[in-house]
Parts: sequence; structure tokens; C-alpha cells
Amino acid sequence: MTPTEAIQSRRSVRAFLDTPVDRAILERVLKTAQRSPSGGNTQPWHAHVLTGEPLHNLFANVAEQLPKGKDGWSPEYDIYPKGLDGAYEQRRRGVGEDLYGALNIPREDKMGRMMWFANNFRGFGAPVMMFVHTPKYMGPPQWSDIGMWLQTIMLLLREEGLDSCAQEAWAMYSREVRAAIPIPDDHIFFCGVALGYRDPDAPVNQFEVARAPIDETVRWEGWQ
Repeated sequence: MTPTEAIQSRRSVRAFLDTPVDRAILERVLKTAQRSPSGGNTQPWHAHVLTGEPLHNLFANVAEQLPKGKDGWSPEYDIYPKGLDGAYEQRRRGVGEDLYGALNIPREDKMGRMMWFANNFRGFGAPVMMFVHTPKYMGPPQWSDIGMWLQTIMLLLREEGLDSCAQEAWAMYSREVRAAIPIPDDHIFFCGVALGYRDPDAPVNQFEVARAPIDETVRWEGWQ
């Protein structure tokens, strides 16, 4: 698989098969991903990879918090900036509507949408979850480094026939994540990543995810 093929076939998979994932594959992917770029070679990423009973226990603990709504949340950072608007907010809302459209859950079915949203905290059925953290003093450049590392991992997973879904939504339940894994007190919990084999028949894995044309995001200067 070429890098272009990996990029074009990658998507945030939201329905996984229960097929087990070979640890040796993940170790190979993570070892290769250590070649990801980082400013000054700081390599600021840290992760725990869970499967089996530890993962199911975490799912169960978060499930107890879900009925509390926002009262059960314990975020350590804002997932989206306050005041997100314009094209950025339109893209965010647009992909959500496309997702629920693929699932035939209309806007007025609030309960149906809430029940589907809860699937985030079961990893969409993935048999493996990775939880990412970094020292609290790390700044935006280091968070950017972590993003490049995660992108490298997700593309390498495609090369192995695996899929993923990076889930910042897990930041809302950092308290339960910290109870499940030994994240140091001086680290901030960033996100979860669901890992596994996609269910190719699931409608939620088939809808087209819109991307902005480069004319909206790129300007050219000095070109003839």
C-alpha cells in the first residue's frame, strides 16, 4: 500500500469487528511510528494500550457516568475552542449530520442520537484502545508533534489492514481513564484511539466525509 492509498482509505471508523488484533502488529506499528517528526526530537507522546478485561472494566465505569450528562464529565482541556464559528463550525456540524444521516437517525430523535453517541465510550466495538497523554507543561508545538505521531500510526495501521478512530471525546471522562491506567499526575490526558478491523458493511463506515477544497485553505504567492 502506497502512502496515497493509505491516506485515501483511512477514515474515522465507527463500527469495528470483534476480531482480535495481534499485539505483534501493534508493536511493529508503534516502533515504526517512533520515526515521526517532533521539534527538537522531543518525542512528547506517551500511551497505554488496553484490551480484554482492563478495557471492558473502563467501559463499564464510564457507562455509569453517562446518565449524569455533563455532571459526569471531567475534561482537562477544551476539545473545541470557545467561539468556534464560520467554516470550522460548519464542517464540524456537517460531518455530524452526515453521520446521523447514514444511520437514519433524524435530528428530532434526541434519544437515538444520545444512544449512538454513547458508542464512543465502547470504542465503537473495537477490541483495542490506546490512551494518549503528555506532560502538562508541553505547549502547542508538542501537541502538534503528537498529532503527527498519531497520523503516522493511523496510516501504518492501514498498511497492516487495520483501522482506527482518534477520539478526543474520551477527554470528557479523564477521571475514569486515570482510574484505569497510571497516567502521572503531572501529565494531561489527551485522547483515546480505537484500533481494530472495520466492519465494511456498517453504514456509518460508508458515508462520504466532506473535505474542504484547497482553495479554501491554501494561498499561493510568487507563482506564475
